[in-house]
Amino acid sequence: MESEQRLKRKRIYRPYSRAQFLSRRSLILCLSFFVFLMFLSSERFPIRTVSFHPVVSVPSLSILSKNSLQDSFHAKLRFPLSVEDRVLFPDHLLLLVSDKIDEAEKLDCVYHKVLNHKDVVRQRVLSVDEFDGFRSVVRCPLPPWNYSAAAGLMWRGRGVDYSLSLRSNRTVHSWDRLVYEAAFDGKTAVVFAKGLNLRPHKESDPNRFMCQFGLKNSDEEDEGFVVMTEAIVAAQEVVRCSLPSSIRNNPDLAQGIRVTVVLASRNDVEHVRMPSAVRFRNSRSYDHRRNRMRQKEKIAVPSVAKLYNSKSYQTKRNDGKFELCACTMLWNQAPALREWIMYHTWLGVERWFIYDNNSDDGIQDVIEELDFQDYNVSRHTWPWIKTQEAGFSHCALRARNECKWVGFFDVDEFYYFPRHHRRGLPGQNLLRSLVANYSSSRTIAEIRTACHSFGPSGLSSPPLQGVTVGYTCRLQSPERHKSIVRPDLLNETLLNVVHHFQLKKGFRYLNVPESSIIINHYKYQVWETFRAKFFRRVATYVVDWQENQNQGSKDRAPGLGTEAIEPPNWRKQFCEVWDTGLRDFVLANLADPATGSLPWEKSLF
Repeated sequence: MESEQRLKRKRIYRPYSRAQFLSRRSLILCLSFFVFLMFLSSERFPIRTVSFHPVVSVPSLSILSKNSLQDSFHAKLRFPLSVEDRVLFPDHLLLLVSDKIDEAEKLDCVYHKVLNHKDVVRQRVLSVDEFDGFRSVVRCPLPPWNYSAAAGLMWRGRGVDYSLSLRSNRTVHSWDRLVYEAAFDGKTAVVFAKGLNLRPHKESDPNRFMCQFGLKNSDEEDEGFVVMTEAIVAAQEVVRCSLPSSIRNNPDLAQGIRVTVVLASRNDVEHVRMPSAVRFRNSRSYDHRRNRMRQKEKIAVPSVAKLYNSKSYQTKRNDGKFELCACTMLWNQAPALREWIMYHTWLGVERWFIYDNNSDDGIQDVIEELDFQDYNVSRHTWPWIKTQEAGFSHCALRARNECKWVGFFDVDEFYYFPRHHRRGLPGQNLLRSLVANYSSSRTIAEIRTACHSFGPSGLSSPPLQGVTVGYTCRLQSPERHKSIVRPDLLNETLLNVVHHFQLKKGFRYLNVPESSIIINHYKYQVWETFRAKFFRRVATYVVDWQENQNQGSKDRAPGLGTEAIEPPNWRKQFCEVWDTGLRDFVLANLADPATGSLPWEKSLF
């Protein structure tokens, strides 16, 4: 009887005790959560911002301190940048980074000691630029003595642990031998390489070369999936190869393919077909065949070049091509850019391609201002030193779908029409009208114009109204020439000698009489400006003036040695004929009637 009563009490009280326990636990949890919310809302608790910024000991947060903490917090969230490749130049180290860099001023180059990776030093980057639309280039100082050039990158304010930026690739390429650029061109790839030692200004035998396509980093033992194709033509630093069929059929799906040049004969290499442009993967059977190939071929040239199917290069303009465009390569010539572009735009140039060869003089600000004023200027980062011919070949490819004619001339060269000026005829759009007369020609694909070289004209400082007005004394005889070409009628080698290109068979150039058109080349300016030429010449086959070679070359100034020392009476040299034609032409057509000022003057003060 007693046991039955105990069982009855258990049946009665057990459900009640469990519900009571759950009710108490729920109440405790609710109270705890409520206290936590009250604690968060307390003025004593220092986390009050929307994005939750931890603070060590700040009694009250002003607007300034909140922003500072936010910047600090985001800085700590930055990940080490991924360095894809490094190229060692004589005066700096170039890093190619697969990230867009917004705050270059907060970035450091990090170097470790050769025998002790824990011993590191940090130096500020020299400059940062966007590159090829998909990568960035970072220029670093040369590594200190006994430190490795396998530099990494680190955001300022963080520790020196930069191992992640080295994890993918520690290779440092020498600039003496390197494939540095590549571009799609129809069913072919145009590859730009340093160190092939091809003859200048002449075509070479393409049978010596092949192109290798694939996804791999240069320091990886496993090369990944690659395919090789034959070279079609080769000249100077340019090798053109056919595209693999899989890439040719799916160019949009083949972004970022690394390409290089292999020195080999056609008969020595087995061809391995790539099943798909987007199925890059390792294959044991392929590795086996690849190992047999290595026994018969030479080592591929190291490469930092990747193919990107840029729409801006491949797509034609919907509203027709520009009649006349211009392309140049420069280094630290931002002060001269406004006058050059504004004047030639008035003559009819509609589109500008500026290949910037590592300038650090604020050129981007000048170009942005010009573009804002509808001068249609674009800057292309070209970090490769002494490659002017290759850069012009690259520009010809880029401009072909946008322009009927492209002029290749420097920022110190100005077209002038003496006959029109003497007759008092209108000068606006004269240059565009000239080339338009031959746009439908079945024989003319290049227009050549002779150059007159001007000297300092007695000046000791840069002329305030620009070179066209300030320099008025020149040499008697013309020197060389510059060209305007039809880019779709260039030889497929893209061979050029800076001043002119090799044309397709059946087409020729036209020499324009000096009485009709001439180029004023302000070559020998005041010493303050001229001495910059001693730093480096941009042309591939022109010796730098600091070297004791070819001192009798027309590229050099007569009488100068290998050091940037101003000769006696520099301001009076190179003056045989006083020529004020272009000065009078500019003042008559472009000067403000009320003030006499010229459109570009403000950048010269």
